[in-house]
Amino acid sequence: MLKLITSRLLIAIPSLIGVVIVTFLLTRVLPGDTAAYFAGPAAAIAEIKTELGLDKPLIIQFGDYVGALAKGDLGTSLSTGQPVITEITNRLPASAELTLSGLILALVIAIPFGIAAAVKQGSWVDHSCRILTTAGVSLPVFFTGLLLVYLFYFRLGWAPAPLGRLDAFAMAPDTVTGFYLIDTLIAGDVETFRAALAQLVIPALTLAIFALAPIARMTRASMLAVLSSEFVRTARAAGLTPWKVIIVYAFRNAMLPVVTTLGMVFSFLLGANVLVEKVFAWPGIGSYAVEALITSDFAPVQGFVLAMAILYVLLNLMIDIAYGIIDPRARSEA
Repeated sequence: MLKLITSRLLIAIPSLIGVVIVTFLLTRVLPGDTAAYFAGPAAAIAEIKTELGLDKPLIIQFGDYVGALAKGDLGTSLSTGQPVITEITNRLPASAELTLSGLILALVIAIPFGIAAAVKQGSWVDHSCRILTTAGVSLPVFFTGLLLVYLFYFRLGWAPAPLGRLDAFAMAPDTVTGFYLIDTLIAGDVETFRAALAQLVIPALTLAIFALAPIARMTRASMLAVLSSEFVRTARAAGLTPWKVIIVYAFRNAMLPVVTTLGMVFSFLLGANVLVEKVFAWPGIGSYAVEALITSDFAPVQGFVLAMAILYVLLNLMIDIAYGIIDPRARSEA
């Protein structure tokens, strides 16, 4: 397993280098002038460019950027005046809590639904699964979010106003993990836990609807392939209970394609999270990057893309480890 982890990390290094180069170049060709946006009077533009190093040749700017990265410095946001690494560190738990909540909710719904659709092929469960997955991939994530806000907040009044992680009457818990649900439980603050959970439900449901479609479809397709195999028929002929045949034998062998899909879905959620954060005023790194992009603030955008690339590398590493746990042959091949 250690050999597998080491090989995957070594493979990831060229990818991260490519991300750094491409992100740097793209931020330099984006429309808009950073110095002109923040300088104010026209006479101060040249001074701001000199201060930011934008008057240097591109190769020199890139060398300075890489040198700062080597020291762990992602630059300073011109919009907030704070170091980018500090902003990302403070905002990342909010994005992670939202994304993981949406993914867990999608798994809780999609995997049992996909298994049931495969076991009862052609039934109303199967048709419902197809309708749900089609709707999930057809609706844009921002439209789903706005629709849920309209239904559960404006019409029914069941959900709180979509204005961040907590309402105006609740105080943020002391930071331990950065996840409000966990930190409130650690502090024993039930009221704030309920407030944080209420704010999280609709954004997480928005992401879950987006994520459950591919997971449910892959679970159904993979289970159908496994249920028609020889070893499943043998297990049934041996008199094993349907539950044991479906879960222990069939689903375990159908998990690898599902895990692969899970990795892709999580990467898609990292992108969809940006739109969801804007819809629900969620103070995560996605909304931070969008605000920086609007103002041509390069450093936060570069830091955001690099952080997403690192998360994606770690995600692929976790998937490879899961492969090795599910199927020992994956470890031997590595």
